[in-house]
Amino acid sequence: MHKINKQIGQRVRRLRQEKGFTQEGLAETTGLHRAHVGAIERGEVDVSVVTLQRIGHGLHMSVAALLKGVGVSHG
Repeated sequence: MHKINKQIGQRVRRLRQEKGFTQEGLAETTGLHRAHVGAIERGEVDVSVVTLQRIGHGLHMSVAALLKGVGVSHG
């Protein structure tokens, strides 16, 4: 598992929860399978740009806003 995938997953989970979506709700809004949303949030899969765009659209934000802070070293 790549660290960047884990960071993306944590960001997606946090934003999803802040916006009041369940995994099922986000999956329905984005056209993704709920299990795939879960795998993304756990950092288990490489996420394509198209999938990031779908998630961003579902959360009413740009891909840039979705990825804000991801990949930034905090050490």
